[in-house]
Amino acid sequence: MIKLYPYLTYAGALPFIFCAMCLISDVNVIPVLGDTEKVLSVYGLVIASFIAGAHWGQHLILKNNWSMYLPIFSNINACVLWVSFLTFSFKILLLILGSSFLILLLIDKNLFQNGLISRNYFHTRCWVTLTVISTIIISRVYA
Repeated sequence: MIKLYPYLTYAGALPFIFCAMCLISDVNVIPVLGDTEKVLSVYGLVIASFIAGAHWGQHLILKNNWSMYLPIFSNINACVLWVSFLTFSFKILLLILGSSFLILLLIDKNLFQNGLISRNYFHTRCWVTLTVISTIIISRVYA
């Protein structure tokens, strides 16, 4: 059976790359979607919340300390991102988003080290997180 998660995970990085290319090219409005900064901000919020939600879901099957920590970290992450989106400038939000993706990867690293996620999944997350954080940095420079 073909595992879809690597393809879907890499495909999830494409909007980050696209928005960074738009900002580099000084495209401030994406047809149909709207303001490039808002498109990137909202997509980043969706993806970071999705990953945090996946962590929240994992706690349901765990029987160790992670069963308590994962939903707490997940909720804190989502709330911090939401408040940041509503209160901070785009450039500050990008710093917070980048930090969030790094924290989510560190949580996955710990889950991997404890045998709770596979090596392949963790490596995929590492490469995609590197790509996403790189595009966030590029976007911040060109915004």
